[in-house]
Amino acid sequence: MYKQLVAVAPGKAELREYEDREILPNEVKVKVKYASPKHGSELADFRGITPFMNEQYDPEWKLFLPRDPKEERGVRFGAWNLGNQWVGEIIEVGNEVKEFHVGEIVCSYGGIRETHIVNAVDNYRLRKVPDGMTWKNAVCYDPAQFALGGIRDSHMRPGDRVAVIGLGAIGQIAAQMAKQYGASYVAVVDPIRLRREVALRAGADEAFDPLSQDVGLELKKSTGKMGVDVIIETSASVQALQASLRGLAYGGTIAYVGWAKEFPGGLHLGREAHYNNAKIVFSRVASEPNPDYPRWNRRRIEETCWEMLASGRINCEEIIFPVVPFEESAEAYCRYVDQHPESSIKLGVTFD
Repeated sequence: MYKQLVAVAPGKAELREYEDREILPNEVKVKVKYASPKHGSELADFRGITPFMNEQYDPEWKLFLPRDPKEERGVRFGAWNLGNQWVGEIIEVGNEVKEFHVGEIVCSYGGIRETHIVNAVDNYRLRKVPDGMTWKNAVCYDPAQFALGGIRDSHMRPGDRVAVIGLGAIGQIAAQMAKQYGASYVAVVDPIRLRREVALRAGADEAFDPLSQDVGLELKKSTGKMGVDVIIETSASVQALQASLRGLAYGGTIAYVGWAKEFPGGLHLGREAHYNNAKIVFSRVASEPNPDYPRWNRRRIEETCWEMLASGRINCEEIIFPVVPFEESAEAYCRYVDQHPESSIKLGVTFD
């Protein structure tokens, strides 16, 4: 029997046994070596506070609508395999699979578990991990896409001054991308010192602590009273949005990447937002069509991010922290992802 990490109740994770079925002719079986969860949208599900619990997003109406009372709720506690990305070695190949072979190292989407069975015919999301690409870069494949989406949706251009607020994996990568794309100044903002220090070592120009500093005022001071041209907001905090509106240049753009909850208070749009012609674009790379469709879609975003990660243009070595053995992943998920995010950036899991 194999084991997988399962959300058994809101805020509670356990390792539980499962059995693998036989693979189909179009599939491969992979022995997982490394894995990582999300720390944002997955967390809302884990806590049982996601709108998907009792509602669903209707793509035709483009609205959240109530679920049928007879329908299962949006999160199946006791069955949901927690996790987002994994890297592993192919140990079995179906007879219709031509592009993948036993022994190859691959990466794809899926939960934290000892094995994965994956379609391997015309599946561009099953990626071969090239020599020289670290597993830490590979498991950042998903957050890199949301970072790139935010950069593109903000219409950041070379020479722009940029601030990135929220330094989880998405924010860390967005700060590196902003530098890659020619930003003349990149400030980073997070209340967690560890995260600020990692971003500075990766190339950010300046870091601010929103608990002890007036971030909007500091951004104005650092830019000769002008403010930054672009803000990539990944924290989904109401205080961060207010600070963004204070630190944004007149006519600048906030790419709102974070998945917000209901704001209880603290947002005052009658202040800087009203006077300074601020623009806010809600950025979600998974929503199709892409704002630049048909030239860009999710697949092109994914391919661009994979190339950046595989080539080492983005460095995720310090973003994956801490790293724990699979046997400790249930306790670590509750501690580092849910209860004490100040002790982590993006949790990594290793298997024997």
